[in-house]
Amino acid sequence: MANTVPRSVFHIRMEDFELQAERIFDASLRTRPIAIISSHHQNGTIVSLSSEAREEGLCRGMKVSLTRRMNHSALLLPYNHSLYARLNNYLYTTVSTFTPIVEPAGLGKFYTDMTGVNHLYRSPEKAGSVIAQSIQEKSSLSCTIGISSNKLVSHISTTVMPKKIHQIYRGEEEGFLSPLNSFVLPTTSKPSVKKIIRFLYLNQVFHIQQVIDHVETSKVLFGINHRKLAQESRGQDTSVVCPPKQQDHLLKQAVLSIDTNDELLLRGTVKHLAEQIAYQLRQRRQIARKVTVEIHYTDGFRNARSGKFQTNDDCSVYQVCLNLFEQCNHRRNRIRSILIDTTHFIPFNLQLDIFITSNTKNQILSCALDRIRTKYGFSSIQPAIAITQQLQKYKSSL
Repeated sequence: MANTVPRSVFHIRMEDFELQAERIFDASLRTRPIAIISSHHQNGTIVSLSSEAREEGLCRGMKVSLTRRMNHSALLLPYNHSLYARLNNYLYTTVSTFTPIVEPAGLGKFYTDMTGVNHLYRSPEKAGSVIAQSIQEKSSLSCTIGISSNKLVSHISTTVMPKKIHQIYRGEEEGFLSPLNSFVLPTTSKPSVKKIIRFLYLNQVFHIQQVIDHVETSKVLFGINHRKLAQESRGQDTSVVCPPKQQDHLLKQAVLSIDTNDELLLRGTVKHLAEQIAYQLRQRRQIARKVTVEIHYTDGFRNARSGKFQTNDDCSVYQVCLNLFEQCNHRRNRIRSILIDTTHFIPFNLQLDIFITSNTKNQILSCALDRIRTKYGFSSIQPAIAITQQLQKYKSSL
């Protein structure tokens, strides 16, 4: 029986991707202190910053209002998502020339499965060097590459190792992780796990490994998270590199003009997005078996909840979306944007009822609104809450 070829998974990460992108398109920024901010609003935060800005006392996550009081020389640039997305797509094309198995993991981050690369290059490190050189030549971006037998260890190595290319050989994963901070492990971000780790001063992965060795004690402390934490602390990860799949989506997003936690304004935004989704579902004569409501906060935190639609009238779709929104909005921070994403579509035909029910009335009302919107445009008729929302925007601009 032939020996199986050991897996070779690369994690390619562009260092300070947003900052590099801005400096590529404007050479005058290469020596200036720069901070890229989520919004010019006083509650906006720093997303990325240059070493020059860091030397002047700025740091990631700092509020824009505090930044302006502390420093007057740093240039504050708004987050240019369209620029970063275009550059990220170009990088994806560049990396895909080396292997067809590429998984995007965020802006400027990619996983690649380079198993069997020794047939083309002397070693995985040599292959990493060729990829890094190609990215540098084609896009002028510098990157770090972590190489190991799985995605978890490769990802961690790019965040903690100063070397441009670093390989962790098979069997060395546990020793590599031992001296690192405990919070490099993904499961430690869960509130219940984080609380235990801080309470017991498990500051290094080595300390977690010692607790995990005592299985019964670990199960009492970490509960259902024991198994996952045990795998991560030993550098075990069975997930595969998955190229992006083409999937039919209906996606609507609203970026609020002002970061807010005003319940009336947020409900109006959810209703407007939900009605757009419902209108398109009725045009397609479908319902979505999966709907995700995602909230983006001013501090960069994201939260999401998923559910499904049973029907496609405005009232039912809005109620599902509102329930999901209320489930995932449990923070006091202001909200910057709300996104509703629907997938897994199936055909839907309305079944006639013998008696008039509330669902029947909702469907009749939605169909009547559809005829108006089809003729005069979607915004030609709006609920009162949307008008209230527009009045609040107008007042805030005065």
